[in-house]
Amino acid sequence: MNILDEIVEQKKREVASLPKRIIAAGDLRDAWLERGEPRDFVAALRPTTRKTQPSQRIALIAEVKKASPSAGLICKDFDPVRIAKEYEAAGANCLSVLTDKTFFQGSLDYLRQIRAAVKVPLLRKDFIIDERQILEAIEWGADAILLIAAILTDEQLKGFHSLATEAGLAALVEVHDEAELERALKISPTLIGVNNRDLKTFKVDLATTERMAARMEDGGWKMARGSRLLVAESGIHTRADVERLQKCGAHAILVGESLLRGGEIRSKIRELIG
Repeated sequence: MNILDEIVEQKKREVASLPKRIIAAGDLRDAWLERGEPRDFVAALRPTTRKTQPSQRIALIAEVKKASPSAGLICKDFDPVRIAKEYEAAGANCLSVLTDKTFFQGSLDYLRQIRAAVKVPLLRKDFIIDERQILEAIEWGADAILLIAAILTDEQLKGFHSLATEAGLAALVEVHDEAELERALKISPTLIGVNNRDLKTFKVDLATTERMAARMEDGGWKMARGSRLLVAESGIHTRADVERLQKCGAHAILVGESLLRGGEIRSKIRELIG
């Protein structure tokens, strides 16, 4: 069993402890109304509509992450609110907040605390395998969720994506190979994330984004670029990395570890995106 399988098995145990209920789009919209203050995750990334750093050529989703199975402890002096505020002040367009506790030392509490402290849109970064986790995301403060193609069936991927988007929640559909990309494109997502890290082996290769971008252009996706956005994830450490990903068509990058390792968040963000 690889680490991704272990994570999914743990998620199944966590989901089993949630109150049993059927979640419909109306339930999610009600949760939105109760929470209030929706933030447009997609608009914050799109060059023509983003308010934070509108002149920069590529958008930044900065990740609040304490640890990971591949990197171990990333940030010893971990204060999620302080980090989120530094990200926002440095020009991050959106934030990604790890909420998985077992493998990433994250928490839903971090999501709620960060939402109260910043004004940029938030992504709940977790391994979603059940509709109830989507409701949780809204209740705890997320404006977007991550849907990982590798852990979802076609039916789940389509159903979760429709459920989220009908309720006004953005969905970043993540792929890491051609087969997953073909599955993802069938549901016409607005946000496609390419993870340069293979979640089964943890090998990182920026060429993954280049291959997926080329595959999308060959399939006619280029014509729809005005309405869809490509997000490159993982393995992004230098300005050269960013320029490489931007050149192949990425509209945004999702970065966490390289922002937190050195402790100088503002200068690292300036290095990456200017």
